[in-house]
Formats: sequence, structure tokens, C-alpha cells
Amino acid sequence: MAGICGCCSALKPRYKRLVDNIFPANPEDGLVKSNMEKLTFYALSSRPEKLDRIGQYLERKLSTDLSRHRTQYVFISMDVLDQLLVSCHAHSLNLFVESFLKMVQKLLESSEPQMQIKATESFIKFANVEEDAPSYHRRYDFFVSKFSALCHNNHNSLQVMRKLRQAGLRGLQGVVRKTISDDLQVNIWEAIHMDKIVPSLLYNMQDDNLDQSSGVDENSDVESPREEDEPAHLAEVVFRDLICRASYGNIKSVLSPVLIHLDNHELWVQTDFAIKVFKIIMFSVQSQYGYLVVQMLLSQIDKHATSDPRIKTSIVTVLYEAVLISAGNSTGPSVLEVFNNLLRHLRISIDRKSSDANQRNQEIKFEDVIVNTIGEFANNLPDYQKIEIMMFIMGKFPQFTNEEEIGKMDKQLSINLLRTLLKVATKYKTVSLSQAFPPEFLHPLLRISLVEDPGMRIIVQEILHTLLDRHGNAHKLKTISLPNDIGSLDLTVKLNSRQDLLFMKKSGMQLYWHILENLQLETNRVDNFEAIYCTMCLLCLEVGQDEVIIELLRLALDIQQMAMNSSALPLTHICAIHSLVAAFLNMLAQITNVTTLYHYVLKVLQNRQCGGQHLLPDFAFNRTNRPQSVGGEKRSKSLESGSRSLTDIHIKPEPYRRYFSFFLCPQSIYPKQFAVRDPWLFQQEHLADCLRNTGLDVSRLNTPFSARPNTGGSGEGSTNFSDIGSINIEFEATDGSPRTERRQEEITVESLKKMLADDGSASRILEEQHRREIVQMFRSAPFEEIVAFSDSKSNNFQNKLTEILDMVSQDRTTTEPQVTEMVFPKLFVY
Repeated sequence: MAGICGCCSALKPRYKRLVDNIFPANPEDGLVKSNMEKLTFYALSSRPEKLDRIGQYLERKLSTDLSRHRTQYVFISMDVLDQLLVSCHAHSLNLFVESFLKMVQKLLESSEPQMQIKATESFIKFANVEEDAPSYHRRYDFFVSKFSALCHNNHNSLQVMRKLRQAGLRGLQGVVRKTISDDLQVNIWEAIHMDKIVPSLLYNMQDDNLDQSSGVDENSDVESPREEDEPAHLAEVVFRDLICRASYGNIKSVLSPVLIHLDNHELWVQTDFAIKVFKIIMFSVQSQYGYLVVQMLLSQIDKHATSDPRIKTSIVTVLYEAVLISAGNSTGPSVLEVFNNLLRHLRISIDRKSSDANQRNQEIKFEDVIVNTIGEFANNLPDYQKIEIMMFIMGKFPQFTNEEEIGKMDKQLSINLLRTLLKVATKYKTVSLSQAFPPEFLHPLLRISLVEDPGMRIIVQEILHTLLDRHGNAHKLKTISLPNDIGSLDLTVKLNSRQDLLFMKKSGMQLYWHILENLQLETNRVDNFEAIYCTMCLLCLEVGQDEVIIELLRLALDIQQMAMNSSALPLTHICAIHSLVAAFLNMLAQITNVTTLYHYVLKVLQNRQCGGQHLLPDFAFNRTNRPQSVGGEKRSKSLESGSRSLTDIHIKPEPYRRYFSFFLCPQSIYPKQFAVRDPWLFQQEHLADCLRNTGLDVSRLNTPFSARPNTGGSGEGSTNFSDIGSINIEFEATDGSPRTERRQEEITVESLKKMLADDGSASRILEEQHRREIVQMFRSAPFEEIVAFSDSKSNNFQNKLTEILDMVSQDRTTTEPQVTEMVFPKLFVY
């Protein structure tokens, strides 16, 4: 029989004989290397179909050995396939690969871990082979599913489980590398594949400590693996590789399973893992695609609009960390959409605020995170866009025309919007005040500075400090004091630009008037007075030249006069206002370095030391121990109300509790008979004498800030460009032409003298200023504002024209018809 078998073997094709010869009689001896070299030479030198036949024959032998559980022969067959695959990769491997993948699939279907690990090793070698000819029919669905299943393996043995998970992770990495390099093969970015690959990677990244896994034999003797061999580390490497290979159209295919996995397994609240995952994504994704990650996170917040505040807080926290990494590419092409989305969620949180204390605390944390995230977004924008964002945020406040309506706004929303403005303002570096304070931003901000809530007024002043302070002086001026030498404060004073002076000429009056109005509010606290003092000092330091100095002195004198004439303010406030004026004039005198002015201010302060200590900062703001005195009955009612408004401690809810500070001085320590003597006051005549020798025009010191300046709005006290130069008299033409009525103006001898003495320079200046304002508006104002302005002028013209025509028609009905020539203006804006 042996001879007969030998004769039959000689009849086998040569490739079969070569394959049979590589298998040893004893499988423990391993592959016969000399015969393997013959088989390899034959495969390389023969026609391509021979390699395919060799693969098919090896497949049959491996199937037989696998069914008979001859494990050693199975391993030998796989070694032969691996060597042929590597040696013959230059030839056409399409048909041979089919046989190879069938054998890998059979091993993966086996329940033995050794077979699965061996199959994975062979597949990884195949994945590293570059094929010359593409394959149109090859599919990897099975391998994706099987390798993903291995990533979730929970074998009883820790060592076996670790090896199987490593095999699954490396197999997924091989599938990704093999499919991405060839566009004609299966699209691995499809959802059916990503929904298996991404969760498998995240599952292993989350499970850092396999010793804590269920069913692990803790008493087994397990060799400690290297860190790079740990499934968690390997999963992170594969995940980074996957993100790096994702193009613009595939980013969302990877991110969607990530977000779904975090939702399904409730991993948002465990913020550390979510932050870790998105840090990996932001560091691995191509920089120009970073904004897509941000958009996906914003969409995720929309999905959780009604979810637990802790989940929303975690998502926004992850968004904040992503923005920190992505730098300038975080916002993408739609900047305002990002800010609008975050502000919308801020408002939703406030509108749906819970009555439960714990729940409300979580909502406040969510609102704080949104404010910080908006600030970080703004930090990545150029400066000109930061100003646009601040104006955009300002537009989220309700529309109002007077201060009474401001007080009706929802305080919580207003506080958060102001905090958001402050956060964005801290990211802006002011170069020019006219750029930092466009009218569309400055006017509503100043109107908000007059709201009833003192915490909101503090934030408005801090916004002004941030934008005014270009040399880091604000934090040195937070306390109202009387330094003998301001050199100890180490203030930075630099020359001002002409552009800043022009800004103060245009908008300074509004700043001064609102400061004056702020000081008259009875709800002011210590922090309010100190914030206003800081604002006044910053104006002096940043734009303290000539005319601005005169205007600031006018403001100080008006504040002093207001404190003298006010009967509504409590005594504590009046003393605080007088001390604020003293501290400011002391600062201004030393900054301007006018010796006569400094000596005069010092003289008034010395006079106050002798009986007028309550008008000095140390007394008014309770910073020293003061002698006790018996309180008088005079002004008792106002004192009591002042005491309540200043000394009662009110527990304010977060986040604006920190903005409050209180007067802690009882009213009994103030003088029994309160009066302010002339030596304790700063006299306008003496201030003018001190400055007259310096060449400054002190004539304006006589003019108080009596009227509210124009803020460009439609509310009370505002004016329009069309009103400039109008003559307010009533006249009627003698030729029967239409009659026009205008506002009446009192004509006196003095006014006629002024008209005769006027050489027309003032009107030319007004006309030139009007022209510059129009040109500036058409250069820098938004298109919508120009259209609105044009429409308003057109409507006014049309209304007036309709009125005239109505009057003409009435006259025609009562008198004889006559032809009237109507002369229209040559120029008008539509």
C-alpha cells in the first residue's frame, strides 16, 4: 500500500507536492524551511494562476486540519500563507487574497483564543501589504464586526481577555488602513461600520483598569504588560489614527457615534472622560476642520435643551476645552451663529429656572460655563469682531427708551448678559477709544448703567474699566483714597492720541452725564462709588489733556453741587460723594502736575481735617475708627432710610452677590448738626485761577451739565440730524403759499445781538461737524442702520409733503382755484 501511495503522489501537480513537502512529519518541528524556499521560488517564477491554486490547496488543508483540531498544522499553514503574501506582493494577489481571507475568517470563527489571535496577526500583515491592482468585489463587513466583538471580550482570564482585546483593536486598525488607502474598496466611513468601530475604541479607552472588570480572576498570576500593550492605550492610538485620516466629509461620521456613545452610557456627567475624548479629537483632527467639532457639540447642546443641567454643563465644559485647543479655527465661518446659539441656551436656562435650590445651583453653574465659553470664543476672534460680538450681545437686551423700562428687565438674564459682555471685553485690547466704543455699543451700555440694581451698575463700570484701561492702571484705582504722592501707586501715563481727543469731544458729554446720574442713585453701595471713581480716574489718565481736564473739573464741581442741593439722598451718600470728589481732584491735580491746583486741593483737604472729617474717604467709607457722637434728630427720616439701604445685609443670590459691599458705619457717629462749610468745598473761582496761568480755557467751568446729552436714540432728550439748524418760529407767506408751523423760540434783544455779532463761524462748524458725522456713518455704520436712517428721513419728508398737500386741498375747497408752484429741495436722502 505504501508503494501504491508513493506512486500516486508522483501523479500530483508540482505545486501540490511542494505544498505537501513543507509540512513536517512531526508538527512540533515546525515549517520545513528548505522546502518553503522551493515553494516560494516556484510561486514567483510560475504564472500568476499558480499562486491562486497554491492558496486554494492550502485553504483545503487548513480546513481539514481545523476540523480535526490539529492546531500545530493550522499554524504552519498560516505561516506559509503569510510568507507567500509578503514575498509575492509584487504579483497580482487578487485571487490569492480571496483564499487567504477565507482562511483568516475561518480562524476568527473559531472559539479558541489562540486561533483568533493568530488570524488577527495574519490579517495585520495583509493590511500592511500595498496592492498594485484594486479590488472591486472585496468586502470587510465580517472583519469589522468580528474585530469589534473582540474589543468587547470579557474572558474569565485577565491575560486572555487582554490579548483578545489587543487583537480586536489591532484588527480594526488594519481594516481602517487597508480600506482608506483604496477608494474603490468598501467605504469604511459609512455609519454601519463607524457605529461598530468607534464605540469599541471608546469602550476600551474608558476601561483603563481591567482588574476591576467583572469576572476577572484576581488571584491568577498575570504578568504585568507594558503600557503600550494595554488595551486602553492601544485604543487611544487607534482612535487618534482614525481621526487623523478623516477628511472634511468624514468628520461627522466619526463624531456622531462618539456623541451617541456618551449619551447612551451617561458619560457626560463624568466630565473627565468626555474631556479626554474630545481633547484627543481636537489634537488629532486637521486644524482647518476643528470648527466642525464645535458645531457638533453645539448641536448636542440643542438636543439636551431640556435635559438635566449637569449634562448641559458637562457638554459646554467639553466645548470650552475644545475651544482652548482649536485656537483661531474654533468658530468657523458662522461666528454670530455660535454666539447666538450659546446666548439662546443661556436665556432658556434663565427662563426655565427651577424653584428647587439644588437644581438652581446646577443651572447657575451651567450659566457660568456658558459665559466663560463665550469669552474663550471671543478670545480667538480678531479685535474688530470682538466689538461686533459685544454689540451683538447688547442687542439681546430688551429694547428700551428710558431708564424706567430698564428696571423692568429680568435681572438674572441682564446680569448674565452683562457678565458675558465683561468676559468678552477682557479679551479685547483697546487701541483707539473710538473703535472700542462705537455709538451702537456705548449708548445702550450707558443707559443700562442707570438701572436700579446696584450689582448690574457695578458690572457696567467694570466693562468701562476694561475697555478704557490700556496701561494696567485699573486695579490700582479700585479704592478711593488720598495718596500724598501718586508715585506710590506706580501708575502708567502716556501721551494721548488725537483720535482719542476727538472721541471725547463727541461722546465725552454722555459719559460725564451718566456718571453724574449714577451718583444720584440711592441704592449705591461702596463698590458703586469706588467703581465710578475708578472710571473718572481712568478717563483722566487715558485722555487727560487740555479740554478733557476742564470737562472733568466741570464734572467734579457738578457732582459737588449735586450733593449740596440733594434732599433725597441719605447723609451717608452725601458724605461719600464729597469724599469721592476730594479724592478725584487730589488725583487729577497730581496727574496734571499743576502746582497751584495741587496746593489748593491740599488746602481744602486740610480744612476738612479740622471738623469736616466726615467728608474724607477714611471716614465716609468706614476705614478708620472715628469718634462717637450723638446723632441729631435733623434728617432722621432720610438717615434711617439711608442706613437701611447701606447697612442692612441682604443675602443676594449668585452670581452677583460678590458685586456688593456695604457701609458698616452706624449713623450715630455722624455730626449732630450736619452742614458743609465753604472752606470744605472746592470753589469754582479758585480752580479757575489755578488753571488760568497754564493756558487752559477755563470759561467752560461756569457751565454746568444741566441737560441730558443726545445719545442718538429716539427717546426723551434725543435729537436728529434733520433737526439741526431749524428755526423755531411760525410764519405764513403773503402769496397764499402753504403755511408751515414750527416750534416757537423766544426772540429777545440779547438773542438779536448774538445774531448780529455772529460771523457765521459757529454755523460753519456745525455744518462741517454734521457733514463729517454723515460721512463717518456711511463709512462705518452697518448697512441696516443706513437703510433705517434713510427710511426715517424719507418718511419724515413724505409725511410733511402729505401734510402740505392736504392743506393745499383744503384751501382750494374754500377759495378760488389758483396755480401754485411747489419747489422741492434739490437734495434729499432716500
